Amino acid sequence: MVIDIIDLSDENYKNLSAVQLAMVRAAQAKKDKLLSEADELCGELFRMALSNNAVRSTALRDRLAKERADAQRQVEAVRADLLYQIAYEGIGSEGNEQGPYRYPENPNYNLSYSQRFLVVRNYYMQATDDPNARLQAFAMDTLAKEYLGEFYRTLYELLASYC
Repeated sequence: MVIDIIDLSDENYKNLSAVQLAMVRAAQAKKDKLLSEADELCGELFRMALSNNAVRSTALRDRLAKERADAQRQVEAVRADLLYQIAYEGIGSEGNEQGPYRYPENPNYNLSYSQRFLVVRNYYMQATDDPNARLQAFAMDTLAKEYLGEFYRTLYELLASYC
C-alpha cells in the first residue's frame, strides 16, 4: 500500500506508534476507496454519455469535474481527521493514578475544551455505526454536558447532522 494521505518523512513514520500507524493505514484505505468510487462513477457517466452521443457535452464535463471535486473534499476531510487523531493519540496515551485517560471512565480535565470535544466525538463515533443510536446515547450523557461546556451543543448538532 502506497501511503500518500499525509506527507511524512521516513524518520517521522518511524516515530509513529503502532496505533498511529494503524490510523494512517485506515485513512489511506478510506482515501483509496473514495477515489476509486469516484473514478467508477465518472466511468459510468462517460459510458452513458458515449451511448447517447454526448461525450463532448459541457454537462458531462461539468458533472465529472463536480464528482472529482466532491471526492477531493471527502479526502481532505479524511486527512484532517487523521491529523487530529494522530495529534490526540499522543495526548490520550497518558494517564493519572486512576489509570489511562479514557472518556467516560477517566476523563482528562487537563485538556482544552476543543481537545475534549475531539475525545468525546471520537468516543461516540467509535461506539456505534447507527447515527440515531449515537445521538440518543449522547443526549443521555450527563457527564458530557459538564465535561464539554459550551462545546456540548456543537457536538450535539454535529451528531444530529449525521441522522
